[in-house]
Amino acid sequence: MTADPPLPQGKPRKAALAAWIGSALEYYDFFIYGTAAALVFGKIFFPTSNAATGTLLALATFGVGYLARPVGAVILGHVGDRFGRKRVLVFTLLLMGFATFLIGCLPTYDDIGVAAPVLLVATRLLQGLSAAGEQAGANSMSLEHAPDDRRAYYTSFTLSGTQAGQVLATAVFLPIAALPQDDLLAWGWRIPFWASAIVVVVGFVIRRKLDETPVFEQEVAGDARAKLPVAILFRDHWADVLRVVAAAVIASVSTIFTVYALSYAVNSAGLARTPMLWVGVLANITALGAIPLWATLADRVGRKPVFISGSLGCAVLIFAYLGAISTANYLLVFVVGVLLFGVVYSATNAVWPSFYGEMFTARVRLSGMAIGTQIGFAVAGFTPTISAAIAGPQSANWVGVAIFTAGLCLVNVVAVATGRETFRTPTAELGLKARERVTT
Repeated sequence: MTADPPLPQGKPRKAALAAWIGSALEYYDFFIYGTAAALVFGKIFFPTSNAATGTLLALATFGVGYLARPVGAVILGHVGDRFGRKRVLVFTLLLMGFATFLIGCLPTYDDIGVAAPVLLVATRLLQGLSAAGEQAGANSMSLEHAPDDRRAYYTSFTLSGTQAGQVLATAVFLPIAALPQDDLLAWGWRIPFWASAIVVVVGFVIRRKLDETPVFEQEVAGDARAKLPVAILFRDHWADVLRVVAAAVIASVSTIFTVYALSYAVNSAGLARTPMLWVGVLANITALGAIPLWATLADRVGRKPVFISGSLGCAVLIFAYLGAISTANYLLVFVVGVLLFGVVYSATNAVWPSFYGEMFTARVRLSGMAIGTQIGFAVAGFTPTISAAIAGPQSANWVGVAIFTAGLCLVNVVAVATGRETFRTPTAELGLKARERVTT
């Protein structure tokens, strides 16, 4: 094979900033749904059920959003690999904002009966379609703009943005959750969803000015784009897609922490809403500082050691966190929650954007990341529902939930441990087989 010309100089800081801000705005939309599902939706969309069943059904609607994500990954992955990363990033932001605003406008069960939860599920599916392309697009954009020796650092800004979105979503719900119960259920819960209109305007202005990546521009200039990226992906990279699927179940730690544990604490253990929301805020603020530090370490020592250490730490600390909630010890809940989600889980979030993206060539990178992660995330999306079922009607079996979560962490460890270490591989050679790298 003849050598490719050198890649043009990227704009890593601009790409990382756009990834951070866009992800923060997009995931604000996505996570306010999870908070509302844990605190409100069981009462206003499933009021004919008993309290435990209503909560279970509300958590199930949170998981429904993840069902649409594999479908969206195939569609948006094709668009991103065929027509450019920028188009995907603009589209996903507009779709997420539209769907989220609609949720705030929905009538409740008391207004239109069973049609209310049906409409809720429909809008959640639109959110899932949008989220399917968001992180893969932002990760591909920042990775392909980054210098070879700092890819983990620059791609980690996508996940820092995700954490910022969770902070914003939880912070917005703090004054809302403090409202009297009648006001919260009547109109208060709608305000965070309506605020997504501001999110859309800000995000659109930022992303429409972003440059396409040097890697993609080189493919366009050389007419090297795949006509059907998914076909090439499953022909040449099927093993890596499966590895990403298995590794991506680590996102279960996030969904169990942010949705199931919140519901368990407030609805079963009797802890107050506001302090539990503050646990999430402080943990995510801590993550904003921890993620770039973990990513910098991954650029120096490799992706796998950092990723595996974070996964094993989560497997241990989930027992401590759910145990702390069961004792209703607020100090212990805060300390362990911040350590689990703010520090240790951040090690996995710092690494996976680069580790997954580096498995694939530029021709199929967005498709590979999107499809692999979204199937894994679909599993994670239903872990709050599965956890609620494991815990039982009285939510007494928190140990069973912790064992279940730890098992998912170990699945991730095996997937990561059997993958290639790529932190020293030049960007132009990512995803190539060994013999292809030698002849390139």
